[in-house]
Amino acid sequence: GVKEGDVDVFRGVPFASPPVGEFRWRPPQPVTPWEGVRDAKEFGPSCAQGGWGAAPGTIAEGSSEDCLYLNVWKPAGARQGAKLPVMVWIHGGAFVGGSGNTSGNGFATKGVILVSINYRLGRLGHFAFPALTAEHPEEPKGSYAYMDQIAALKWVQQNITAFGGDPKNVTIFGFSAGGVSIHSLMTIPSARGLFQKAIGHSSGGRDGVLTGRPISKENASQYYPVSAETTGINFARKHGIEGTDAAALAKLRAMKVEEIVDGGQENDGQGGPRIYSGPILDGKLVVENSTAAYNAGRHARVPLMIGCNSAEIGGAFVNASSTKEELFSMFGELKEEARAAYDPDGTKDFAEVQTRFNTDKVWGEPARFAAQSVAAKGNPAYIFLFSYVPAGMQQRMRFGPGHGTDISFVFDNLRVPEGGTADPSDKEVARIMNGYWVNFAKTGNPNGEGLPQWPLFNPKTNQILDVQPDGKAVAKPDPRKARLDVIEKAVNAGDKIQPNGI
Repeated sequence: GVKEGDVDVFRGVPFASPPVGEFRWRPPQPVTPWEGVRDAKEFGPSCAQGGWGAAPGTIAEGSSEDCLYLNVWKPAGARQGAKLPVMVWIHGGAFVGGSGNTSGNGFATKGVILVSINYRLGRLGHFAFPALTAEHPEEPKGSYAYMDQIAALKWVQQNITAFGGDPKNVTIFGFSAGGVSIHSLMTIPSARGLFQKAIGHSSGGRDGVLTGRPISKENASQYYPVSAETTGINFARKHGIEGTDAAALAKLRAMKVEEIVDGGQENDGQGGPRIYSGPILDGKLVVENSTAAYNAGRHARVPLMIGCNSAEIGGAFVNASSTKEELFSMFGELKEEARAAYDPDGTKDFAEVQTRFNTDKVWGEPARFAAQSVAAKGNPAYIFLFSYVPAGMQQRMRFGPGHGTDISFVFDNLRVPEGGTADPSDKEVARIMNGYWVNFAKTGNPNGEGLPQWPLFNPKTNQILDVQPDGKAVAKPDPRKARLDVIEKAVNAGDKIQPNGI
């Protein structure tokens, strides 16, 4: 690796063999040992993906099917026996894009070892096909992305001591699809014991697999393998591969990775059949979705820190409504309660109401649901709301910070204009956020010297930490309570506000 100031960095460390050729759509295989010293100065590839601006039939620069690499940042000079806390970062990108090739210096300088991982994406990460179901029946199927994440966590258990880390003090944290992964790892039986704390950024908490409804062991046969295999068959047919036997699978494995990525399309390009399933409930690795697991208390008994930004995403992401009246009508008998919660004076713009609804439906209320489930089993839960918008972004983010805005503050890795300096308010918010995350990794409690008190979440008091628009971190009753309550009622009444197209 390399020494960068007070940090030692090891990049591009393989945690599994390349998942190519016969190992495409197989669980991650052990690394082939090497002789001598391996160069760990450069990042390994991100997983093959379409990427912004990628031409049809190509994949993004720096991405590859050979992608199962991780990176380690540690305090310079830390040695075996130091027993430093470990954080494992799972990147976002809707399970079809993104990269773990980031910077962990902001954590390593505070006495935490940061590990970031790459994992299989798109159809390389989630794919089902009848011949795959029949092949190697002893192996788990479907969600290879989750298998990769678990393999990386096992690598940490086996190897992090040599870097000075404590394998008994591991915190997993992730954003967006990486946050959805946190809930999956909280509820996948084979991930138990691989981590001791969890953090979800814009991660939801009611996340479904193939369906937004609760899926449990008792009703899983309704959903798998038919739905997931059908999308696989649709993809094969799009590329002229007929049949569902071993010969068809051989043709799929012989396809170029650019064809597998297929521009990241979720349907056939003509608005027809789905050709990408997303995470799959296979009954062996993923045995139920997080909704069912949290409802039944079948989740990892670990402290949880969870939250989202105040204006995650606008537009028709969750629903296709074009007016406030149309949106409130989706609540059915709860229509007037929804109106009172979202627009009590009847003066808010539709764009603001829709942004708040999108945020609450996909991220805010599900995060509260997950925190309630964790707290109900006696484990600490902390909820945050990130409402701070940097000065330079306020015109673009007029309703609050959007999806992912909080991440650079948590990593204390602010982007500064060339030749310029970071805004003092931004630097203070980064200090606060990074401080909470470091403390949580060390002790399971985000509080510490120099930080405003962040109360434990209790449904009766409903206290959260709000990083306000002015940058001050304030403990307060959740200001979204009325909105989240009506969302929860609608979900429990049969989810009349089912998302469209996500």
